[in-house]
Amino acid sequence: QVQLAESGGGSVQAGDSLRLSCAASGSSFSSYASGWFRQTPGKDREFVAAISYGSFSTYYGDSVKGRFTISRDNAKNTMYLQMNSLKPEDTAVYYCGCGSSSRTIRAGNVDYWGKGTLVTVSS
Repeated sequence: QVQLAESGGGSVQAGDSLRLSCAASGSSFSSYASGWFRQTPGKDREFVAAISYGSFSTYYGDSVKGRFTISRDNAKNTMYLQMNSLKPEDTAVYYCGCGSSSRTIRAGNVDYWGKGTLVTVSS
């Protein structure tokens, strides 16, 4: 079992930056790939980014490529999402998750989820 807790959400202006954190506890976080998703009311959860357990591979959703960067620090059992050049359409609840590989996470196959953190970007 892995417990995940997101933090770092908040309200910012368009063009600002924000860094989300996902702190893991329980079973060995370093043995799992992990990733970020986001969701707005009435829409399906959208893939944002994924990273392999050893940071060898990363994947990004088309809408965030070039603006967001995923990273992790296994020594701290923490994953990050650096979000730059934020746009109003980035407004969503952001969730972190863990799974068997970054590819399967990209496909939406997540074994453990956090509860989410809200990011609001105003124009």
